Parts: sequence; structure tokens; C-alpha cells
Amino acid sequence: MPALPFNARRVATIIGVIALVFIVLEFNRRLEEMNLLNKQYELVQQQATQAVQTQTALQTQVAFAASDGAVDEWARTDGHYVQEGDLPIVPIGQPGAAPIELNTPAPTPTQMTNVQTWWDLFFGEH
Repeated sequence: MPALPFNARRVATIIGVIALVFIVLEFNRRLEEMNLLNKQYELVQQQATQAVQTQTALQTQVAFAASDGAVDEWARTDGHYVQEGDLPIVPIGQPGAAPIELNTPAPTPTQMTNVQTWWDLFFGEH
């Protein structure tokens, strides 16, 4: 039998090294994918926690809004209602004092450009 120009042991070793390189590369890729998925899992977990906290806060607000305390609070603050026995206080000015006048500043006129003037002449509302 003629001798082969290559050694079978060397070929097996080279094929084994190449296979090992591919296995390591595939393992590395899977590790990167696992890290990415772990980061996404943590993000989704944080979002879910925030959603549950928001839901709890909203449920608390709904429960308060449906209570008698909320109605009473609104009636006294925004509705300006009083209960029997309350003494409503209405502030009035001191006798002889000048009434308070709120001065609104007069708007300052703005100079129109020539283009605006011509535009108003031709296309303005009459």
C-alpha cells in the first residue's frame, strides 16, 4: 500500500482544532445572546414593577375619589359649600379704604412690515 502524503494524526488534530474553534465561537455567541436577554428581562421586570406601582396608586386615588371624604373635601374647597354650623368668612375691605384696582397694561402696537401691509390690503378681511 502506498504511503499517503499526509499524516492521519495531523489531519485529525487540525480537524479537532477547527471544530474546537467553532464550538468556542458558538459558545461565545450564545453567551452574548444570554447577556442581551438578561438585560431585556431586567428592563421588562422594572417596567412591570412600575406598572404595578402605578396601578396601585391609581386604585388608591379611585378609592379616595369614591369616598365621602373626597366629596366633602371638594365641597369645601372647590365648591365653596359650607355645612350647618360653619361660619363662612368673606373678606371685605376696611371702611374708608380705596378700592383695589387692577391695572392691565395697554398692549403696545407693533409696526407692520410693508409685505404685511400689502398682504392685508389685497387679501385681508373687509
